[in-house]
Amino acid sequence: MLKPLGDRVIVTVEEPEEQTVGGIVLASNAKEKPQTGKIVAISAGRFTDDGQQVPLTVKEGQTVLFDKYAGSEVKYEGASYLVLHEKDIMAIVD
Repeated sequence: MLKPLGDRVIVTVEEPEEQTVGGIVLASNAKEKPQTGKIVAISAGRFTDDGQQVPLTVKEGQTVLFDKYAGSEVKYEGASYLVLHEKDIMAIVD
């Protein structure tokens, strides 16, 4: 499994619906980039300039809302993930 470093988290991105409410199928280039995902791994936290470790405020298993163009997409063992800095997470979805 991937283990993020620093203040990073690894997210599986939730893909948007392929149909609208009216039943129209959207072309792949017409879909908006997803902005929600489920956290599958977190780092231990970042270090401050004086060497203290600050733990992350998010936890594994939470669904989060993140900036539209944040993070780096990676593929690992056939699955796609998004690696984000904690600062790119805007909200936790309850």
